[in-house]
Amino acid sequence: MNAVTTRLALPKDAADIARMLALLAQDLGDGDVFSTTQATIQQHGFGPEPMFHTLIAEIAGQSVGLALFFRHFSTTRAQPGAYVQDLWVAKDARGNTVGQDLLAAVARYGGAHWGAAYISLAVHAGNARAAQFYQRLGFEVHANDRPLTLKGPAFQDFLNKGADTQ
Repeated sequence: MNAVTTRLALPKDAADIARMLALLAQDLGDGDVFSTTQATIQQHGFGPEPMFHTLIAEIAGQSVGLALFFRHFSTTRAQPGAYVQDLWVAKDARGNTVGQDLLAAVARYGGAHWGAAYISLAVHAGNARAAQFYQRLGFEVHANDRPLTLKGPAFQDFLNKGADTQ
């Protein structure tokens, strides 16, 4: 197999990023709620204050994976880190070092740009293979942490309630 290279995504990669994220959503069974597009990637991932960064893994010039991540801060650790929102590797490239290479590139980027001292992420409950991969790399499950999300109508109601107090 050819060598894996990683690089920071450019605005011209927005369509490819959206494509890979759609494949991830399909892999996880989230395709019916997936709504990311090339335009939303361009809007939020690039420009003077991007909300996230993306690293792309390539083999022989072809995109075979991505890591989408952003700055994170732990008050418990009193340190900055990187939160990996999405990690995806093409099926035919899995079992190599693509995922590990992407996570190492996230660590290097975060360390160089904002002093990241750790990586946090969440693994999809139904993705046992991914959980094993992360644990093999040394990621730990924190039983006391449970991700929660406020979205849709509940978010709008909450937002409207907040407007009353301003």
